[in-house]
Order: sequence, then structure tokens, then C-alpha cells
Amino acid sequence: MPDSTPGFPQALGAALLRAVADKGYAAATAIQSQAIPAILEGRDIVASASTGSGKTVAFALPLLHRLAGFEASTPRALRGLILVPTRELASQAGDVIASLARYLPRRLKVLAVFGGVSINPQMMDLRGGADIVVATPGRLLDLIDRNALTLASVGMLVLDEADRLLDLGFGEEIGRILKLLPAQRQNLFFSATFPPAIALLAKSLLRDPLRIEVRDIPQAAPDIVQRAIEVDARRRTQMLRHLIQNEGLGRALVFVATKHAAEIVADKLRKAGIAAEPFHGELSQGKRKQVLFDFKQESLKVVVATDVAARGIDIAGLPAVINYDLPRSPVDYIHRIGRTGRAGESGLAISFVSAGTEAHFHLIEKRQRLAIEREQVAGFEPADTRPVNAADPSSTGGIKGKRLSRKDKLRQAASGLS
Repeated sequence: MPDSTPGFPQALGAALLRAVADKGYAAATAIQSQAIPAILEGRDIVASASTGSGKTVAFALPLLHRLAGFEASTPRALRGLILVPTRELASQAGDVIASLARYLPRRLKVLAVFGGVSINPQMMDLRGGADIVVATPGRLLDLIDRNALTLASVGMLVLDEADRLLDLGFGEEIGRILKLLPAQRQNLFFSATFPPAIALLAKSLLRDPLRIEVRDIPQAAPDIVQRAIEVDARRRTQMLRHLIQNEGLGRALVFVATKHAAEIVADKLRKAGIAAEPFHGELSQGKRKQVLFDFKQESLKVVVATDVAARGIDIAGLPAVINYDLPRSPVDYIHRIGRTGRAGESGLAISFVSAGTEAHFHLIEKRQRLAIEREQVAGFEPADTRPVNAADPSSTGGIKGKRLSRKDKLRQAASGLS
């Protein structure tokens, strides 16, 4: 068995390199090869890396290397804290870290804690302490308030998908958590984008940080056929049903703007005889796991999801993504369609464009340097050709308009974090 994998420093030690080899990594990814040496040196870093770039391994290996240096007799204390925006990401990161720690001579306790499930089992798991906790901010504070854990010994703080943490309104919670952490610690920020709120937070917290930017390599883009279908907003569900039943899409991940829309669209599809389920933040953890399992096993044909919940969806061989509602930002458009056409397979991305959302879709095309031909489906030719009324917030179809939404206000508030 090889004792090293290209791009992973020998300084990590034999146990961690063995775990890396077991996971089948042929070589370190770009973010791993750049971030790991800097983190091992104790540097603060702020890294731009998208989902799927290998960033969990990039911060997990140096953290585990640090903890492996403690004597077995050292009392267990929370030394690594990773904050993530969703429960799915918490579970995934916890599993990855635990798998990498399997060969370490000192057995480490790695826990993932998140809302949507009973807090009591998590409190029981924390008895006797933990070495690493991966948490959503709200549940972490709940556990702290119940004296289930303390942050006094944390030596490394990781904000994973930092932009999403603030985008989802966790600014206030993060501010409270930061006040409970030791002043002397290593800070690692990983984010797909760097809006002003993240830049301000990084500037106020990080010490001479190393900036790492890993540009996405659009390997999957050539394998994704992008279509834009003109359809009246009120007929989108009928159009969706028509495409699923008549175009042989196979499984499809359908994006909508709200949890209410996810429930309504999935219900209408079920009534039409299509196996469909909603997927949003208010579902129980058990239900979310079941939906993902059924989707992966292909017993579910359609999952209707919000952007927030879909951060935890990674389905190999997903044939199609459908933008029932357009994404709020051009960047989110790329993240959405990138869930199909992976690993060299072909994929299909369809966007529904109405008179009210044409201007926004044109903006997405402009920002992403796309030119997608509009098409119409026989029997669904749009009757409404009126341009959107920008003064009417209900006309945006869930698209970001001129009025500040609650999330926008939270983003502004987050920019004042200290």
C-alpha cells in the first residue's frame, strides 16, 4: 500500500495518509494542495472553493494532525469547531472527518449536531466531551445554553460555506458564537463567493490570512444541454408534468423558490401519478434522509427542492435539473445546473421563463456569458407577453427584486459583525 498520495504532505503522518489512500484519492485537489500546507503552518486562510472541490478534506486533515499530537492521557476537550449552514452538510462533514481519523493512535470523538431533530440525544452524545464538533449555528447555541458543551478550548474555527451561513440569516448566531471563542485560535473561511459581509467578517477576525482562490474548471458544462422554455407562470406545473411524462427525463431535481411551492408542486405531481416528494428546511431529518434515499434508489422520480435544502443533495447520474422558479442570483444558476452532467455523463438543465422573469433570465445569461435560445412547447405557447412590473413584488416569481427581502436585511445586518 502506498504511504503517500500526490499533493498530500508527508508531514500529515502515516495514519492520515493511510486513511487518504483508503478513500481512493488519486491526488490532492487544487484546494487541498494549496490549503493544507498553510493550515499546517498555523496560517489563517480565506479560501474560495465551490461545493465538491474537496474542501472538507482540506481542513479536516490539518485539524486531525493537530489533535493527534495530544497525549492519550490529555482530557478530552472541544478543540475543533466547524460551522455549516445545513444539517446535511453537518452530517456529511462529520462522516468524512471520522473516516479520516480511523487510524489515529488516539481515538477522537467527532460529533455532528444540528436542528430538526431532538436535542436530547445530542446532549447525551456530548457527555464526556468531544474533540471535534460540526454544527449548524442555532443548534450549537442551544447546546451551549444547556451547558452541554463549552467553546473555551477551541483552537481551530472553520466556517464552511461562509457565504451561505450569512445568506441564510445566521449572522446574529455567528456573532454570539464568536464572542464565546478563545481569542487565540486559527480561523479558516471557505466560501464559494465573497460578498461584502464575508469580506468584512474576514477582515475583522483573521490574522494576516492567506487568500486562496480556486477557480471552477467548467468540466461538466459542455456535457449539460441548457434549455429555456417560455411558459406562462400559471401553467408551469402543467408544463413540468408534460415534460416528465412525454420527454423521458428520468429522475429530475426541480428547484422552486419557497417551501410552500415545493409542497404544492410535489402534491400536484403525485395526483398526476408521478412519484414526487418535496424537500425543504422544515421537513424532519428522518423525512429528508428518506427522500434522498428513495431518490438515489430511483423509487422517486422527482424531488421538488428549495435552494437551501438542496445544498445537501448530491445524486450521481442525475439526468435533469429543472428551474421551475429561476434562482435569485446568476451564481446559483451555475450551482443548480451543475448537479447534473457530472463525471463525464450528459445532463439536461431546463429553465421555465415567463414574461415576468424574462428580464431576470437575460441577466443570468449576461453574467454567465450564455445565450440560450428560447423555445416553446406545442400546446403551452405563452399567452401573457406583458413585461414584469418591477414595482409589484408578487410579479417576480420568487426572483430577487427591488424591495429588500428578509434575507437581504439579514445580510446587511451581518455586514456589521465584529
